[in-house]
Amino acid sequence: MGSADMVRLEDLQASRTLSGRKHVLSILVENRPGVLARVAGLFSRRGFNIDTLAVGPTEDPAISRITLTLDGAIHPIDQVTKQLHKLINVLKIRDMEPDDSVAREMALFKVSAAVENRAEIVQFAEIFRAKIVDVSRRALIVEVTGSHDKIVAFESMLRPHGLLEMVRTGEVALARGGD
Repeated sequence: MGSADMVRLEDLQASRTLSGRKHVLSILVENRPGVLARVAGLFSRRGFNIDTLAVGPTEDPAISRITLTLDGAIHPIDQVTKQLHKLINVLKIRDMEPDDSVAREMALFKVSAAVENRAEIVQFAEIFRAKIVDVSRRALIVEVTGSHDKIVAFESMLRPHGLLEMVRTGEVALARGGD
């Protein structure tokens, strides 16, 4: 006999993410030309796909922080981190534990905003604590900052209104506490 429970279509679709722990690596490197290429090349040569990548200066202008996220289900991360330590310009590597770190991402969404649906888009922005950073006759650009899940949820709310373009920064993360 069939079940009386309703099954949603999205529950039947296969997940696009790999099973396994998502790793957020924070890598402190010397601020020198070619360091990012060597770090990314190491992951590429080992068959890792980098999901997100963010690079920027730290409190010390001679040091940059590379924050990258990847799925650790296919290959052990330990092997790659040991090889990263061998790179000359790499100073420190930290695999950020989700409970012991704060991670954020920023995204810009350009959405079609005709007069009849503009109020609803503005309301979504308020609910998600997003900012409208540009307004034109036919479109709005909305900035949202938060967790990966918050960005994905906001995107799903905007898509039906006509998502024209989007760009995301990738996650940046810091360890909690005084470390």
